[in-house]
Amino acid sequence: MSLAAGKLRHRVTLEEKQTVVNSFGESQDEWVHVANVWAAIEPLSAREYVQAEAMQSNVAARITIRWRPDLKASMRIVHGDTIYNPAGILADLDSGREYVTIPVSSGVSAG
Repeated sequence: MSLAAGKLRHRVTLEEKQTVVNSFGESQDEWVHVANVWAAIEPLSAREYVQAEAMQSNVAARITIRWRPDLKASMRIVHGDTIYNPAGILADLDSGREYVTIPVSSGVSAG
């Protein structure tokens, strides 16, 4: 199965938490930009949402992007003012290297 480019209509930012040293020599964790990518963001259907609740899952949507070798479940995805936290990374069933589906927890406001 091929992923149509037109389906990826949302521009999102992938960020990774890194420890950086500030100008005072203090270490602190910061979210650092990794890449801007095109994505499909789909809220769960009512049925899927009820199933997720039954499994005590916080998954509220799924985000699909093209496969990247540097993608990690510990990253976060930012779309506009909304931050999504991945619950895992699911490779496509055919090649495992064309696209990934990322179940995400409810987005929170970045501002």
